[in-house]
Amino acid sequence: MHIIFINPPFKSEYGKFSRESRSPAITASGALYYPLWLIYAAAYCKKNGHTVDFLDAPAKRLDVSKSLEIIQHKAGTEERILFVLDTSTPSIKSDVSFGAMLKDLYKNSFVLLVGTHPTAVAEETLSYDSRPDAVAIGEYDYTVNELAGALEQGMDVAGVRGLCLKKGATFFHTPAMPPIEAMDDIPFASSFIKEYLDERDYFFTAATYPSIQIFTGRGCPCRCNFCVYPQTMHGHRYRARSAENVAEEFEYIAKNFKDVKEVVIEDDTFTINKDRIKKICQLLIEKKLNKRLRWLCNARVNTLDLDTMKLMKRAGCRLLIPGIESGSQQILDNIKKGTKIDQYLPYVRNAKKAGLLIHACYMVGNQGETKETMQETLRLAIKLNTDTAQFFPLIPYPGTEAYEYNKRQGYITAKDYDDYCLEDGSYNSVLELPNLSAKEMVDFCNHALKKYYLRPRYILHRLCVGLTDFNDLKRSAKAFGTFIKKIL
Repeated sequence: MHIIFINPPFKSEYGKFSRESRSPAITASGALYYPLWLIYAAAYCKKNGHTVDFLDAPAKRLDVSKSLEIIQHKAGTEERILFVLDTSTPSIKSDVSFGAMLKDLYKNSFVLLVGTHPTAVAEETLSYDSRPDAVAIGEYDYTVNELAGALEQGMDVAGVRGLCLKKGATFFHTPAMPPIEAMDDIPFASSFIKEYLDERDYFFTAATYPSIQIFTGRGCPCRCNFCVYPQTMHGHRYRARSAENVAEEFEYIAKNFKDVKEVVIEDDTFTINKDRIKKICQLLIEKKLNKRLRWLCNARVNTLDLDTMKLMKRAGCRLLIPGIESGSQQILDNIKKGTKIDQYLPYVRNAKKAGLLIHACYMVGNQGETKETMQETLRLAIKLNTDTAQFFPLIPYPGTEAYEYNKRQGYITAKDYDDYCLEDGSYNSVLELPNLSAKEMVDFCNHALKKYYLRPRYILHRLCVGLTDFNDLKRSAKAFGTFIKKIL
């Protein structure tokens, strides 16, 4: 079966729309995530004998017209094509419309919508337009492969697991597709990127450019109420690739991407299993991959000790990204973060002892937030004094507990999903709390950035780091330029 995987165009006149970011938008920094889940599904289908094509319209800033032109070239004269379209909350109406255009061009095609948003509100998504055929619910690698096989053999797609289909004026859900257990069976994202994409089109703010993003596992055992991927697509059980398989992909990247300097490990909780982390690190050291590639990862504050951090540093790890979120323990409890305030300082001290940098993530607008708790968060951020930090208003997405809570309370101001982004594709705050307006939360985040980054102590620290790491100096200079433009 011929399958064309598409990351559709959206607001290309304003920049590169990062659809698979945790908060999809066109960012001031120019960050663009790889469409990794689309990549993994495409690679798996190709491995299973299907003919695969791939279009990432945001990566090349393609508009609708140019995207359709390229797709028609890839499709040729074929009529029976499976189109798989990635989606996001802010772009969902545009994504459905693009799928409808494809259906008009190829009457005998099958248009499938995938991603967190249609998973959360499948029937609502299919009600926007009669032309797209179905939504894949959750993790969709196996579903797309099974659907392609059914279409190729002329079988009833109602027998394909993991779909929401239209059935007359109603909707029909097929049996759920079980989560993938044999994680090593999924091909490397990097090998697919090498053949179909250009690593220089993608930019991750915290990483040395150019970088490759990968996942070494799926699912997250933690229960943070705002985190969309575990609650919609991958579940709360961490299913990991073997240490050998991860090291093999590092080896592939080192050999095949001469310009790539860093690997971004995007797992929500890469460090949840210390024994596995140690084994991965030992393999990277044994294969001398730590001499060629650096890497960074998300790392919760309650999953690492000093010895493990030191081993990670030896294995090439440069940066940890913890979600610290708030300086209020009550808010951390409200959002089911599972961490304690008194864990943060030892974590940061240990990372510094190990020689690891930290990019800390802070969020405002969660349940129980007040002007005073926001100040507690800023005081904590300055006390921890991590290498970099971000302050961000909560954006609750469909499918999360945070969304359901704020919707019940009447705090979500968005009249439509289009409101999740401003006209230029940048983030929009969609919450109005009883004692905090959206403007007050956005203003606080901008104030916190200025307060944090314009401290003499911080500026001196960045200069000292830059003197020993030229790549870090270049990255800091670029980030500082973006920051100045933002605050002005």
